[in-house]
Amino acid sequence: MEKKKTPCCGVARFLTLLDGPWATLIVRELLNGPQRFTQLKEALPGISAHTLTHRLKGFERHGLVSRTAYAETPPRVVYALTPLGEGLRDVLEAMRKWGDAVPDAATSDAVDTDAEEAGEFPEGSECPFSKSARASSMPKRRTR
Repeated sequence: MEKKKTPCCGVARFLTLLDGPWATLIVRELLNGPQRFTQLKEALPGISAHTLTHRLKGFERHGLVSRTAYAETPPRVVYALTPLGEGLRDVLEAMRKWGDAVPDAATSDAVDTDAEEAGEFPEGSECPFSKSARASSMPKRRTR
């Protein structure tokens, strides 16, 4: 069996680990702290259980997320970012700032064509990823 080559470029490594339309949004939610599967699914309208499971397993395999299963009835599983995953906080904050600065006109066509893939929002409802929702979605860095 041939060993896969590790991307030599940092951007390629980032894209290898955070592939797909939901990956970055899942990490964004986990920046709020440890969460259960149902909490993540509710925070990401439009994501399927299959996609969320697949992404979380991949993140765990790559060392971005830890999975803790508690021996309780009913069973409880909690997902949390590892220190490696927590290192994405500044990256996502930079992405948010850049995205907030992009004029609406530049993204209107992209929003229309990609809405189904990224989670469609009914007309008149507020996108959970908007500026006003940002305060709860991107908490400040925790101090220790």
